[in-house]
Amino acid sequence: MTRSELIHQIFAKQSFLCVGLDPVMEKIPAHLLEFEDPIFEFNKRIIDATSEYAVAYKPNTAFYEALGVKGWESLEKTIKYIPDECFIIADAKRGDIGNTSTAYAKTFFEKLPCDAVTVAPYMGKDSVQPFLKFDGKWAIVLGLTSNEGANDFQYYANKEEQPLYAKVISTVMEWGTSENLMFVVGATRTEQLADIRRIAPEHFLLVPGVGAQGGSLEDVFNAGATTDCGLLVNASRSIIYAGSGTDFEVAVKKEALNIQSEMALYLQRLMR
Repeated sequence: MTRSELIHQIFAKQSFLCVGLDPVMEKIPAHLLEFEDPIFEFNKRIIDATSEYAVAYKPNTAFYEALGVKGWESLEKTIKYIPDECFIIADAKRGDIGNTSTAYAKTFFEKLPCDAVTVAPYMGKDSVQPFLKFDGKWAIVLGLTSNEGANDFQYYANKEEQPLYAKVISTVMEWGTSENLMFVVGATRTEQLADIRRIAPEHFLLVPGVGAQGGSLEDVFNAGATTDCGLLVNASRSIIYAGSGTDFEVAVKKEALNIQSEMALYLQRLMR
């Protein structure tokens, strides 16, 4: 999916919501365990309940890989079930030497119809560039994450007092463009989000941490929005586990609608 196609979907749906598809067998509604593939059935119903409000979906591959071959089959079916107009992110956090990264890129861009892959930049340019060689595909590079461990390395400053996350983002920007590069920035880091937006004024940012992790959607928008939005805000647990009964989709749909309705109010500011 190209940048212009993504922006079109954002304004058509009045939403920049990304739904994280991170199923845990022990947490999905019990009645779904009767199905041959409970994980896919769960995801299918989540997608059906939210596709009116979401512009993107982000399955975290770890939750599928932990189930072995069957989990990978559930992932493949899930990705192929997502509507064509939605942006699909494989949250795989890959990052290795060039030939290995090329194999990862082929996995998610050729074998699976994903639009983007999350990438760890620690190994440098040759670990990121292979993901940037596919037309209409994106690398979403870890910039500043919302987990506690982010403090271990990501704020480390060089002699110019530039934190590592800022160095990573400014350097990675030279490897691609705003048409094929995004950055992950945690929603709980809104003060730094404004700084990152100054460093990368045009690139889309994928922002997890709204919802169960306590990030503020309004703060994220105020700090990170561009004239064409420039944001994908991810919510996972707060949506997919909004309900637990046989009619869990009702609560899921309601939660997605609540987030989309708030997003629509913010997007209206850009259209004035």
